[in-house]
Amino acid sequence: MVTLVDERDEHAPAVERLLDVAFGEARWHKTCQRLRDGRSPLRGLSQVALAGDALVGTVRLWPVLAGRRRALLLGPLAVDPAHRDTGIGSKLMDEALRRAAAAGEANVLLVGDPEYYRRFGFRQDATSGLWLPGPVERKRFQAKALRGRGLKSVSGPVLAMAA
Repeated sequence: MVTLVDERDEHAPAVERLLDVAFGEARWHKTCQRLRDGRSPLRGLSQVALAGDALVGTVRLWPVLAGRRRALLLGPLAVDPAHRDTGIGSKLMDEALRRAAAAGEANVLLVGDPEYYRRFGFRQDATSGLWLPGPVERKRFQAKALRGRGLKSVSGPVLAMAA
């Protein structure tokens, strides 16, 4: 049985080990990492998946400015290889988006596989006026509006923001 719980400080070492397994050394060189460096994920929105005492999944959300609008940057989303294809990633995504909407957030950004994230309502055209602080494949840079008009008419850089 897998349960989702709020990420807490004591989960950090296990989350880091999982992210190392899922993404390897390359994760430290990704453009989105520049927006996360030196900051903590949002508590109450970031979740971990536990199978008993073992941490088997994680999703994190970070506050950013997209143009002049507050948004959330989602990621990384990772599931332990032994637990992939069991629905844990979808459960983490659904819960993260539900919590973000309940907290009054309007927009969520991410860089990821368009085929995977499309099922959650993410679209590449929603980021057409935005840019990140480094290289990224445009088709992987996506957004989802949780309320309101979204980010289609917004332009400018995506910048880190204090929580």
